[in-house]
Amino acid sequence: MEQRGDIAVKNQLLHTPEGVRDIYNEECERKIILEGRLLSVLKSYGYHPIQTPTFEFFDIFGKEIGTTPSRDLYKFFDREGNTLVLRPDITPSIARCASKYYIEQAIPIRLCYTGNTFRNNSSYQGRLKENTQSGAELIGDGSVEADAEMLALSAQLLKAAGLKEFQLSVGHADFLRGLFEAAGLDEDVMEEIRNLLQNRNLYGVQEVVAQYVTDESLTQLFGLLTDVMLDKEKISAAKVWAQEFPRVLNALTRLEQLDELLELYKIHKYVSYELAMISGFDYYTGIIFAGYTFGSGEAVVNGGRYDNLLKSFGKSAPSIGFAVVINQLMAALQRQNVRIPFENTTKWFIYSQQYRQDAIKDAQVLRSRGEQVELMPLTEQNTKAVYEKYAEENHIQDIIFYM
Repeated sequence: MEQRGDIAVKNQLLHTPEGVRDIYNEECERKIILEGRLLSVLKSYGYHPIQTPTFEFFDIFGKEIGTTPSRDLYKFFDREGNTLVLRPDITPSIARCASKYYIEQAIPIRLCYTGNTFRNNSSYQGRLKENTQSGAELIGDGSVEADAEMLALSAQLLKAAGLKEFQLSVGHADFLRGLFEAAGLDEDVMEEIRNLLQNRNLYGVQEVVAQYVTDESLTQLFGLLTDVMLDKEKISAAKVWAQEFPRVLNALTRLEQLDELLELYKIHKYVSYELAMISGFDYYTGIIFAGYTFGSGEAVVNGGRYDNLLKSFGKSAPSIGFAVVINQLMAALQRQNVRIPFENTTKWFIYSQQYRQDAIKDAQVLRSRGEQVELMPLTEQNTKAVYEKYAEENHIQDIIFYM
């Protein structure tokens, strides 16, 4: 007789740990099709695929690099005692590769990837801890033209996925840093403002600024943080207040220049400016952006400029990149009733023992032509009626009986 403990263990074996899930049947097929679509677009812009290890040394994602906090990493040890982590982010791995294999290359490097990332988020957040990302990195180009290309590429990927309505929110990492620097705020005050911005408490930001900032121009510039739909005109007007604050002025000027290029790419309607944007990655130095659409509570695209990251690995190269979060994108497509076309072209050859040789021979011929064939024997349990029922449920178009 089976014991209760044995039953509990068997039941546990059927389930995945919290934060991960199985992807199977048509969902898996559609995910692979979507990834293929995105790769085609990436390659059309001249980006070359690269694969990096699923786990790396801890220092690749350490505090000094400015990536994921240690508490959110999956850490383990190898036989030599080195601390390893499952990658929470693919950009530092690409930066390591570029510094190792392209150390002498002077012209820009375009790399793209698809892979899974792992973050040990708190369970109450309800987020997946394993996500698939498709992304691109443009290494060795510090120009505003590179910024525009990445935003245009992000928009093209979302359109290729089937989205018709989405928004790319664009900010600049140096705008807030420049304000903090100009206002001379203490670290605890800066952290309070960051937390308020992260929680979208814009009124709270206004209260803190009113308490600690007295300069009128700075007050006006801090006020831009509460506007989540800035346009080029407002950015240009704000430069008047930023004349005495070079870091802030440079950030606004860069966004102004970027806007002109986005007109050329004809994606202006998808872009808005949000100077309150804060990224979870400290390595961003220039523009930062995120893509949003209906049906997803989180961004489907995240990216930004990281001009100093490669220095950590020994190569000085301004760079910019982004990642499309495939899981979030698929959820949004489903909720918007945007279906990724998928047709099951598999043929079923069902045979009795008498005709087994014929069925196998015909299947091999079709497979050699690139067709998909499943071979299955008729049994007392799996009768013709059973196969016909399952074929209908699985949208099998061709079912041939050898009997």
